[in-house]
Amino acid sequence: MADLREVTEVLIVGAGPAGIGCAVALEACGVEVQLVDAKGVGASFEGWPRQMRLLTPSFHSNAFGGVDLNAVTPDTSPADFLHTQHADGREYGRYLRALVMHHGLKLDAPTRVTGLALGEDGLWVVETDRGTHRARFVIWAVGEFGRPDLGGIEGAALCRHNSGVGDWDEVAGEGERFVVIGGYESGIDAAVHLMERGREVQVLSRGEPWGVDDPDPSRSLSPHTRDRLKRALLEAPGQVRFYKNANITRVSKGESGYELFDDEGTRFASVTRPILCTGFVSALEQPMVRELWEWKDGQPVVSEGADESTLMPGLFYSGPSLQHRGMLFCFIYKFRSRFGVIAREIAERLGREWEGPLARWRERGFMMDDLSCCADCQCAVEAEASEHPEVMEYAERA
Repeated sequence: MADLREVTEVLIVGAGPAGIGCAVALEACGVEVQLVDAKGVGASFEGWPRQMRLLTPSFHSNAFGGVDLNAVTPDTSPADFLHTQHADGREYGRYLRALVMHHGLKLDAPTRVTGLALGEDGLWVVETDRGTHRARFVIWAVGEFGRPDLGGIEGAALCRHNSGVGDWDEVAGEGERFVVIGGYESGIDAAVHLMERGREVQVLSRGEPWGVDDPDPSRSLSPHTRDRLKRALLEAPGQVRFYKNANITRVSKGESGYELFDDEGTRFASVTRPILCTGFVSALEQPMVRELWEWKDGQPVVSEGADESTLMPGLFYSGPSLQHRGMLFCFIYKFRSRFGVIAREIAERLGREWEGPLARWRERGFMMDDLSCCADCQCAVEAEASEHPEVMEYAERA
């Protein structure tokens, strides 16, 4: 149990890539850091389906100035450590644990945070199920995988969210035909796994993400996912049919399976349990911390200077919910670009030297303080036209 008389300089809630990356950058500046996590290092990755892989490719090119896209420090590479390009969750968890051990990071886990408030003395009071911490600064670096978004669908509890899948072999054993709600990365991932197992899949999507070419790579399918889909369409024994503009709002249990209804009450039947691929809820939505951040159009607002709460000075955010100027920082290689920015701000306030210690962070893209690229990041060369799978208008289906 934490001693109330002790004051930690920085307490980081979350021991995933965001929390560990910030911790290593801060410790490089001589700042005392304490990590707190409800389950342990990289626990969210341990809970991935057995077949799930990182979307972004890993490649060891540090010696030539190109940092592995999945690295959380400027001098490591998951590809070099794990000897694989698209690591699964358990493999990536090993990489994160190796970083914690190598840097000797202080970790309080499994410890669940139950309260967070700024005390009258200007110190943050962090209540946990194992005691109380006090800190000069707090970085909220909690992940999202354990917070599935049910898409606002009535009866969503009847469905299976993709984050609850342990093994696609087991799911495929439940039937021959499946309905997937959601057509973005996780929806295509589900469809491909089921097609590879000889199943028939119907993908119902509110939009048509497989046909989007957006300057923000977080808003269109990754090249890895497109390649997997192409291979499945050509080689997999199963089949898939895509429906766009399918706004499913309700699911109910019928005599012969499940019934899905859109916003106009039109019925769609599924003999197996529908699979929800509707994403995740921001970790900043938790009641404990939601009021500590400013919100605009349903999105959390943080300072451009250092990803700090605009309502509560001394509270910072690092992770996949980060947005600036309409651009999403949801991939590791994107939100890691702010680790050095947060570390610099805290080090300055504590009167610590940061320029030398964080030089490598700046050189390697972990200290992006010029956000002008977020306003105009369109590739200079226009994308080639690409073939898309055959898609049916949901309202006009036979």
